[in-house]
Amino acid sequence: MKILYNYFMLQIISLYLEYLELEKGLAINTVDAYRRDITEFADTLDTEDISSVTRQNVNKFIRTLKENNYAITSIIRKIASIRGFFKWAYASGYTNTNPALALEQPKLPKKLPKVLNVTEIETLLNANLTTTEHLIMELLYSCGFRVSELVNLKLSDIDIRSKYIRCFGKGAKERIVPIGECAKNLLNDYMPQRELIAAKYNIQSKWLLLSDTGMKLTRQEIYKFIRVQGEKIHKHISPHTLRHTFATHLVENGADLRIVQELLGHSDVATTQLYTHISKKRLKEVYFAIND
Repeated sequence: MKILYNYFMLQIISLYLEYLELEKGLAINTVDAYRRDITEFADTLDTEDISSVTRQNVNKFIRTLKENNYAITSIIRKIASIRGFFKWAYASGYTNTNPALALEQPKLPKKLPKVLNVTEIETLLNANLTTTEHLIMELLYSCGFRVSELVNLKLSDIDIRSKYIRCFGKGAKERIVPIGECAKNLLNDYMPQRELIAAKYNIQSKWLLLSDTGMKLTRQEIYKFIRVQGEKIHKHISPHTLRHTFATHLVENGADLRIVQELLGHSDVATTQLYTHISKKRLKEVYFAIND
């Protein structure tokens, strides 16, 4: 792809990404996504002046995405990235126009996330796994961690005696998550093994989860592991499936929605309300299965 924007445009984009990371506290992966979206749009411009970018340029870019059959979720994310960039650039005085002002988002069809039933989750938790693998499954399900939160857990975040874990979610937002007896026991079993791995490779790592080679476990390794586990129940699942399942099972068993919101680290309870809809759907499925 030919780069058409000039060095000044690159500088503005870099300053915006720096603002997102340092002032807004967004995660590196999120900032990288913004970088890809904004530079992809900038690559299509035939102007060297950010103030010369028009609404027509933005509309043309969106139209091209649709013509190239981009997923609706990808288009929505790219629009949000462009809108955020120009809002900041205008407010910061880098441009005297905002071509993305009041830019409409395509409507995303409502789709309930995939969750596992109790039998399926028990099958996964009771599978023949290593201590590390058992711990990964247990923390994802019983604590509802995002995969990024899980791999970034530090030893200093764990308080086994008090049975809680401190984690940092989106925007570096801190929350305290209680751990059950099973997770506590697995942590107690895992720690000596972790010490042996660290001693073997003569390392002093701050990260909780280490691979057999002493390296910090990555998101990709966790995704691959969970995908393989899903094959045992003939389902395509991800770490987020276990987070959804955690929340759904809490709601189904009468947990207060505000408590679930705190455990998940949602800023808005409206996001958490999604799990009430899942529960209603599951209730209907069970009812009609019994009465068919």
